[in-house]
Amino acid sequence: MNYRYLEGRAAMVTGGASGMGRAMALAFAAAGADVAIGSLLVNSGAATTEGELVHRPDMEALEAARAAIEGQGVRAVAMELDVSDPASIKRFHEAASAAFGKVDILANAAGITVEHGVIGHPEELWLKVFDVNIHGVFRMTREVLPGMVERRWGRIINIASTAASVGAATSAAYCASKAAVTGLTRAVAQEGAGSFVTCNSISPGWVETDFGRGWLGNIAEKQLGKAGAAYIEEQKAANPQKRMIQPEEVGALAAFLCRDEALGITGQDLTVSAGALW
Repeated sequence: MNYRYLEGRAAMVTGGASGMGRAMALAFAAAGADVAIGSLLVNSGAATTEGELVHRPDMEALEAARAAIEGQGVRAVAMELDVSDPASIKRFHEAASAAFGKVDILANAAGITVEHGVIGHPEELWLKVFDVNIHGVFRMTREVLPGMVERRWGRIINIASTAASVGAATSAAYCASKAAVTGLTRAVAQEGAGSFVTCNSISPGWVETDFGRGWLGNIAEKQLGKAGAAYIEEQKAANPQKRMIQPEEVGALAAFLCRDEALGITGQDLTVSAGALW
């Protein structure tokens, strides 16, 4: 088997400094691809909205991810990225293109959530979740898809969620935005099919990342009056495999979807949940 099957390819990953984004970036690099990562950082000037749940890594985490990518013997670009800002996306794409000459692979992992039902849901929070989780995916795809179509090779991988198909009373915006991701994925798959550009989404259940642990901790403490660490252990025990998904599992699947042998897999939403519905 060719373990460096992505040599000569170049990837862009949003949310690439941490969690599933970092895992996908490292998996692409291990397969030989040059990788550009972008993340919204903790000291960014981008405004935060009261009530949003998001993990923003720091510059040290971004640089550590860059070093880990380069440790795979490939080139890396690492920079701040705000997927709600078209100008930021354009700068990211231009930097990756200048460094690598092209972008063959796009992985969209940037995301936020809000714990709130529809009744009384603040308009600003609803719109922000959509602006990051689905509009960001649309903006990134719009930026790179023309080049992929022109070169007649491309892979787009979107992080959706089991929430896309399973509702939760306090996650209305998240569930709806991730369902939109799967819909956009199917549309882009159709648009790119004739040019051998595939587009798939990965729907994980609970993943053991800083974002996932923080979200579970918020639910435990704000809604259930429990300690976050104890609630995380409860969620593991309730999972059919008695565990949380590891980000590397998502990275491995994303890398597989970039193989030439995976060309026929497009427009699919692939669940990685260890048997759990959520």
